[in-house]
Amino acid sequence: MKSIVLNQIASFSSVKIPLPSSKSESNRALVIDALTKGENQLQNLAEARDTQTMIRLLKENPPIFDVLDAGTTMRFLTAYAAVTGQHKVMTGTARMCERPIGILVDALREIGAEIHYMNVEGYPPLAVHGLKEQLTHRVKIRGDVSSQYISALLMIAPILPEGLELELEGKVGSRTYIEMTIQLMKSFGVDCIWEGNIIRVAHQDYRPTVFSVESDWSGASYWFSLVACAEKGELFLEGLKEESLQGDSKIVEIMDRLGVKTEFKAGGVHLSKQQVKGLTSWDFSDCPDLAQTVAVCCAIIGQKSVFTGLESLRIKETDRIYALQQELAKFNAILEETAPEEFTVIPSVEMPHEVKIHTYDDHRMAMAFMPLMTKTRVVIEEPDVVNKSYPSFWKHVDLIR
Repeated sequence: MKSIVLNQIASFSSVKIPLPSSKSESNRALVIDALTKGENQLQNLAEARDTQTMIRLLKENPPIFDVLDAGTTMRFLTAYAAVTGQHKVMTGTARMCERPIGILVDALREIGAEIHYMNVEGYPPLAVHGLKEQLTHRVKIRGDVSSQYISALLMIAPILPEGLELELEGKVGSRTYIEMTIQLMKSFGVDCIWEGNIIRVAHQDYRPTVFSVESDWSGASYWFSLVACAEKGELFLEGLKEESLQGDSKIVEIMDRLGVKTEFKAGGVHLSKQQVKGLTSWDFSDCPDLAQTVAVCCAIIGQKSVFTGLESLRIKETDRIYALQQELAKFNAILEETAPEEFTVIPSVEMPHEVKIHTYDDHRMAMAFMPLMTKTRVVIEEPDVVNKSYPSFWKHVDLIR
């Protein structure tokens, strides 16, 4: 088993971190570009494995779209293959084939796509046989499972002869990711109307454009946490914008309460320490990818906090609730379900001399626990899992050490 050792470093001087580009923005831009037959100029695309997989599959166009472990790529390309009339087998890793896709497939079938499951109903692998005619322009879809289903449908909507009207049922999770999709579509000339629980997209043409991808706020969150956990330290994170499309820019507000001062400057943001204001609770419905980062940070700095909006964490790369509970316990911290869908972080009371973190084939588990090195020696198992979203992460950690 491969591992990386992070020796304790409680303080550090000012360091610049050249953040990677946003995987979320990149993958959406690539699908829109494919729908416009590659007429756009896309700049600063992400180095993340998920994005590179998307680029490769769209370029090579093989009969089998093997997305590896990329959930976004699976969902987006399933909708793309259907609307462009392609015959594709959609598959991925063993874990990918355990992640549900039934809600998206049901919606695509209702619109008119021919799709069938090749193994277990509701899960990949599946076979897509295009969309011969549009059967309806209005579809109901649950809003509380995955925003990626909704984004996948929105991006193909203008290509449909009758456009599409989506009725979102129930609580809408990860709303900011849906808003990101709508704003990106607007950047490529397509207008959407979102009123109440209805999103309407008329049949219209995407317009070729030049689009530059912003740095990744999800990737930035680990550095915010590092500053919060350190006794002393400053960082400059390159490529972030104050007016961001990414919902994970919420990390600024969260970390303001956990002791991090954020100053937007030319070319990025400057992070420094400030007094902890306290984070008694937070609803992660719109930014679930920040939950691991914040849970670990609270456990380290002694902040008891109640988390809600974690419903989607159980169907990510791993069951992230279970994974957090197991790994937090290794340094005497607790993530306890104190009410239905409500979890309380109870901080560590005693820090061991060394903590070994299992990563569960989950890139965010590896990166979220990195700031623990401010308090003790940390061993991260299978560190290469970060290649999914942030391949240069450990090189950037070396800038601190």
